[in-house]
Amino acid sequence: MTRDDLKKLLSDVKLGEKSVEEAFEILRDFPYSDLGYARIDHHREIRTGYPEIVYCAGKSVDQVSGIFSAMIKRENNIIGTRANEKMFEAVRNISDLAVYYPDARIISIQKKKMTFAETMIAVITAGTSDIPVAEEAAVTAELLGNRVVRIYDAGVAGIHRLVDKLPEIRKCRVVIVIAGMEGALASVVGGLVDKPVIAVPTSVGYGANFGGISALLAMLTSCSAGVTVVNIDNGFGAGFTASMINRIG
Repeated sequence: MTRDDLKKLLSDVKLGEKSVEEAFEILRDFPYSDLGYARIDHHREIRTGYPEIVYCAGKSVDQVSGIFSAMIKRENNIIGTRANEKMFEAVRNISDLAVYYPDARIISIQKKKMTFAETMIAVITAGTSDIPVAEEAAVTAELLGNRVVRIYDAGVAGIHRLVDKLPEIRKCRVVIVIAGMEGALASVVGGLVDKPVIAVPTSVGYGANFGGISALLAMLTSCSAGVTVVNIDNGFGAGFTASMINRIG
């Protein structure tokens, strides 16, 4: 339920178009629904502007299916991250509106039409191996109502591939930079644009990359002002934050 939905419900009661009993039924599970294994926060969209998003990894197929079933009843758009094909098949049995993005590992159900922000978000990867994390960021941003420019395989080993795309990047309001190995691309981009840069270190790399820690530390110690860093492989966090920035005023 959004702020506008709640205002309309209260207005309908005031005007006599809905009874108190009807409003009570709608609001009975307003704070959250308790499924035993999960308590779904229906109040979050009013507080934050975005509905609760389901992190599917670590959950069983039945649990994911149960959570989606409960959320569908609220008529909201639903996003499930880190989902696999079996989870998607279970959700598709509940709703034929379910869509699966295999690279991003995201399930979505869109019940409401989205209004898209006028400004765009750029998602840039250092290498092709970083694309799964990039797609998680890009699809998350798109499902939250943003247009995304994808620029993949533009790392520092061939920086001309990035320079060619600078006119496109500079048209965007926020830039997400995704890189493994030494994570240098975020600093390079941060020094070339006047936009906030959200850096995502990935676990891509050889042994001394330490599963993304070397890239994380490089990004955290970047000398480029305006670079903010999320957790290793956290494409969702980058896409969500970029959406919040892009949709401010």
